[in-house]
Amino acid sequence: MNPSCLLLNLAIAMTMMVVMAMASSSPFIGIGGSIGVFINNPNDSPPPSPSQDLNSDYYALQAFKSAIAEDPNGLLTSWAGPNICSYRGIFCSIPQESLSDSQSQAVLAIDLNHANLKGTLVKELSLLSHLSILHLNSNRFSGTIPDSLQNLHFLSELDLSNNHFSGPFPAPALLIPNLIYLDLRFNSFSGEIPDELFEKDLDAIFLNDNQFEGQIPMSLWGSSASVITLANNKLSGSIPASFGYIRSNLKQILFLNNKLTGCIPEAIGYLNDVEVLDLSFNSLYGKLPGTVSCLSGIEVLNIGHNQLSGELSDIVCDLRSLANLTVAYNFFSGFSQDCAKLFFRNVGFDFSGNCIPGRDMQRPEPECSQVPGEGLSCLRTPVPKIVACAVAGIEGGRGYPFPSSLPSSIP
Repeated sequence: MNPSCLLLNLAIAMTMMVVMAMASSSPFIGIGGSIGVFINNPNDSPPPSPSQDLNSDYYALQAFKSAIAEDPNGLLTSWAGPNICSYRGIFCSIPQESLSDSQSQAVLAIDLNHANLKGTLVKELSLLSHLSILHLNSNRFSGTIPDSLQNLHFLSELDLSNNHFSGPFPAPALLIPNLIYLDLRFNSFSGEIPDELFEKDLDAIFLNDNQFEGQIPMSLWGSSASVITLANNKLSGSIPASFGYIRSNLKQILFLNNKLTGCIPEAIGYLNDVEVLDLSFNSLYGKLPGTVSCLSGIEVLNIGHNQLSGELSDIVCDLRSLANLTVAYNFFSGFSQDCAKLFFRNVGFDFSGNCIPGRDMQRPEPECSQVPGEGLSCLRTPVPKIVACAVAGIEGGRGYPFPSSLPSSIP
């Protein structure tokens, strides 16, 4: 078995663990050590017994094949005949209701990544009633996402990245009940991001490099995801003030290269598990909130190419897990002695393009005389009560206090 097939089989095995956890409602259970069979040669296995599942799966795959206009690598030449489990890119498993017949299988996963296929998605894909994984990244699919995909009740991974899909955010993705991985990056989706997206129990949300616009939904702070990327879109307005306030499962969050304005909210300190935070190439202003000191696990912090000002204090530079700090092209007027020590800690530190006297590669003096947003307050509300960092007893943390209740928006 070649390495790519081995990796995908491992991915399917991991997915089947999720499916087994839903055994009360799922038609699948584990079968020995073989969950997903990828067969390049039709002669490697006997043809499956006729079944309703295979008949509908065969019809769905042939309808999908008919919507492929170009197949330069000839991948779909194997998509002929009733033995659909021998089709390239198709993985099968045995439904629970057919355990007595080891030859009766159904499609569990489709992997057509990097196939350079040109075509559209068809509504008949919803007939793949046992489908758990649909990976179509790095092709030339276009058009919109069929509404019928919401009927794929066992779909857990949907990867449509690096294609030519367009239209508004695909609403069917919001209605797939067991979806945990959603990847729509590098397409041409547009319009607003729906609030419901961040209310779903997703672990990964990739929306970067599209044409999404409007404000970031207030529901963002309640997301259960560990990775959220909204980079390289046209999002505007401010970062929700209560972002990170209730849940803090996030490991990576990327907002870079949008049109965000306003202050960085104090509630950022509640993201105590975050490792990568990139807010660069926006129009954020004001001073960094003191709650940055609570990000004890952060490794990469990029706030470059904004309009932030004030002095970069030791509450940022003392973060012990920091590996890279970028504050370039803002209006910072100085930094503390602890920041100067970052170089001795082998921490990447880029402070070019600011207004720091006596330092090289800074802005010319006329640009520093009028700091954008200077005088505008980043205070949110009067503080009736203060609390320490989101997780008590963070070793090495300064426990900077911040409000226990926050407003829904900031200036």
